Amino acid sequence: MQFTSFMDVALEEARLASREGEVPVGAVVVKDGEIIGRGRNATRIGHDPSAHAEIMAIRAACAALGQDRLTGCDLYVTLEPCAMCAGAIAHARIARLYFGASDPKSGGVTVGARVFEQSQSHHAPEVYDGIGAEAAVELLQTFFAKKRGG
Repeated sequence: MQFTSFMDVALEEARLASREGEVPVGAVVVKDGEIIGRGRNATRIGHDPSAHAEIMAIRAACAALGQDRLTGCDLYVTLEPCAMCAGAIAHARIARLYFGASDPKSGGVTVGARVFEQSQSHHAPEVYDGIGAEAAVELLQTFFAKKRGG
């Protein structure tokens, strides 16, 4: 089976988030080569601090499948998940996590809490980083430069 990246779709979700005034992070859940859930940051719009792109995509995928586990599914997200999102990924039993930009400030996978390495983690997906990282970093830098008035 040939590998197909879905990071371009996650990046489009991130662009939509940016247009809505949200931090540009996007995510998609894929099962058997088909997108079953999409998400983008919506914390400000939804007045919900848990409305991160990963959570939104996981919620949509679980609803599409009518279940609370995403066994055999892949998650593509433009930014390294935070500890909260990494916990949700573990609970959902995501098989593979692909992320773009590293997040040295708030990441919970390769820096910071390293959630999947903790004995309390119920599940650890395969992790692949750096997929589409340049585009993800550019979106984030542009967004925050505009916020700072630059």
